[in-house]
Amino acid sequence: MTPGAPITAVEVELARRRRWRRWIVAAVVLVVLVALVVLWVVAGAALRLTDESTPRFDDPVEHFMHGSIGAEPASGLPYKLWAVLPDLFPEAFEGRPDYTAFGFLYDTDDPDQGDLPIGISRRRAFGVEVVWFNCAVCHTGTYRLDAEAEPVIVPGMPSNNLDLYGFVAFLLDIADDPRLATEPVLTAIEASGQSLGLLERVFWTNVVLPQVREGLLFRQVRLGPLLAEQPAWGPGRVDTFNPYKVVSLVPPIRPLTEDEAVGAADFPSIFLQGPRAGMSLHWDGNNPSLAERNLSAALGAGVTPETVDHAAIERVADWLLTLPPPPSPIETDDALAVEGRALYMDHCAACHGYLAEDGTYRFEGEHLGQVEPIDRIGTDPGRLDSYTPAFRERQLSDLFAGTPYHFRHFVKTDGYANHPLDGLWLRAPYLHNGSVPTLADLLLPPHERPVAFVRGFDVVDQDRGGFVAPPCDPDGTAPAEGFCFDTRLPGNGSQGHVYGTTLSEAERSALLAYLLRF
Repeated sequence: MTPGAPITAVEVELARRRRWRRWIVAAVVLVVLVALVVLWVVAGAALRLTDESTPRFDDPVEHFMHGSIGAEPASGLPYKLWAVLPDLFPEAFEGRPDYTAFGFLYDTDDPDQGDLPIGISRRRAFGVEVVWFNCAVCHTGTYRLDAEAEPVIVPGMPSNNLDLYGFVAFLLDIADDPRLATEPVLTAIEASGQSLGLLERVFWTNVVLPQVREGLLFRQVRLGPLLAEQPAWGPGRVDTFNPYKVVSLVPPIRPLTEDEAVGAADFPSIFLQGPRAGMSLHWDGNNPSLAERNLSAALGAGVTPETVDHAAIERVADWLLTLPPPPSPIETDDALAVEGRALYMDHCAACHGYLAEDGTYRFEGEHLGQVEPIDRIGTDPGRLDSYTPAFRERQLSDLFAGTPYHFRHFVKTDGYANHPLDGLWLRAPYLHNGSVPTLADLLLPPHERPVAFVRGFDVVDQDRGGFVAPPCDPDGTAPAEGFCFDTRLPGNGSQGHVYGTTLSEAERSALLAYLLRF
């Protein structure tokens, strides 16, 4: 085009087309950029929804106390909800900001774990951080040598603190509570300082909270009637198999017979598992396989065959093979303990092993780790009867079928196993159902044992063995602290195990002096 010459119609049209092409190119670029952003957001959301991760702990003790075993995806609660339940339901938490009202323990020496108790692990699943039980929740307890001392946390001892019945009953109670509706929960989460973005609020409103309530209502319908039939377990106890029958098996085993419906027993200690390999494990000795026993216990903690973290469980199992109990701090008269050792070797060692003169426990005894028939041991049959042939068949046919972990070794027994007594000073109350508070009481004839006593204390009774357990009146005012355990209720009987009860008072004192050193 010549400078100053008139612009022709053709040139105007060409300029218009060039402008349109630039606009079209810009629009296409913008659409592509928007599409990429949307794709990035959607892909990120998809990755978050499908991501599954959990913290790893190099220290085996930390892994035991806080590492995930895979229970969270199927059984857990979203962490942000867990954190605000004490605010939403202050009456159930006794006004406390944490879970100590239910006997959960906190490791104040490990601030990295934040506000999660020992035995509660975390795992990111389906886009949400979820928390639930691991092995330590039932197998970590505390002791104090006097009431003024700070509690000493002992991994591997039975939890003498945890009121699992009370905690589970609380969750079932709130399943249909208006305070668990979307707005109260999201408001509490925001008020606690936990931020929720727009997309996260939408996800919680439409997916997370509806699934939580649906899961709790399902358990309320399945498990609620069973708990209503049973006496409260009290701290340190659990019904091992019955909840699994009615909640996790598909189809469930219902109805339960009257004989099998009450099977609560004490949490066991899990020290020194290596020497126990091949013994009759569980209270009733129904499996000699450490691996199957461990996996069965993990199912009770909330894992499923689909969510279980085998590597995490095996790592705990390897550590437990050589985990020793802390030595008894109780000092007794040497001469009396020597006399008691002779009595023990005559009356007890064949079934329970013995404590050698150098202080090491010896896993030796003709009947150690074998099942003692119920008609001979004579203790409460509730836990034994709760494990039925029908449940055994379902274990063997259904659980982990088609995998290397398929259960093969469970059996139905006719009694309770003779267990080793290492760490005995930390394992009170005694008998499988925790119905006898002290070792001194266990050496008394059954009719002289306490009818009712307080469970849940951790102060060592250095005279009688076990923990301080004052008498209580089940029909009167509840104790200010602890739980009044009534041996007259189903599953709580303190009869049986009459070994040593015919000894003279002097002989019982000598035997006790030896037992206090275990």
